Amino acid sequence: MNSEKSPPRIPSEPRTRIQRRNHKAILDAALDVFSSKGFRGATVDEIAQAAGLSKPNLLYYFPTKEAMHLALLSTLLDVWLDPLRTLDPQGDPVSEILGYVRRKLEMSREMPRESRIFANEVLQGGPHLGDTLGTVLKPLVDEKVEVIRGWIAAGRIAEVHPYHLIFSIWSLTQHYADFDVQVRTVLGDEGADPFPEAERYLVALFTKLLTP
Repeated sequence: MNSEKSPPRIPSEPRTRIQRRNHKAILDAALDVFSSKGFRGATVDEIAQAAGLSKPNLLYYFPTKEAMHLALLSTLLDVWLDPLRTLDPQGDPVSEILGYVRRKLEMSREMPRESRIFANEVLQGGPHLGDTLGTVLKPLVDEKVEVIRGWIAAGRIAEVHPYHLIFSIWSLTQHYADFDVQVRTVLGDEGADPFPEAERYLVALFTKLLTP
C-alpha cells in the first residue's frame, strides 16, 4: 500500500459565466489572504469572506485550502519563469540580461502578492510545489546558464558565476515586492514609488558587472 500523501486535486476549469466569475473571485481572494498571512495562517473562512461567498459555495469549487494554494502556485511558476525563457542566445548579452532584470523588477511592481506567495512557499521547503522546482525550474536555469557561459567564453560579457548572477537578479528585484513595507519605510518620502530609481540603480549595477 502506498503511504505517500497524494497532492491536492486542482478542480477542472469552470464552464458557465457565473462559475468563471466565482472561480476568479476565489483565487483573487486566496491570493490576498495567502500573501498576507501565509499558507499556514490563512483559513478557508477568511478566503470565503474575502471572495464574498459562503464557505460551502467556495468548497464546491475548491475542496481544500491546499487546492486553492496549488492552483495559484501552478499558474504562478509558469508566469514567473517566462522572463527567463525569453533570454535570447542570439541577442546582445548585456541587453538581454538587463532586459531580464527590468522584467523581473516590473513583475515585483505589478505582482507583489504573487511574489510573496512564491517566496513563502520556498521558505517552507516547497511542500506544494513538490518536484516542480527540480523538473521545471532547474532545467530552465541550467539551459540559460549554458547561454551565459557561452557569452563569457566568447568574451562578450565579463567572467561571472552564471548561477549566482541569476540568483542575484532574483534577490535584488524580488526584494522590492517581498520587503515592500521595509523598503518604503526606510526610504521615507522617497519611497512613494521606489521602482524608477531601483531600475536605474540595478541597470547601472549590472552594466558595470557585465561589461568586459
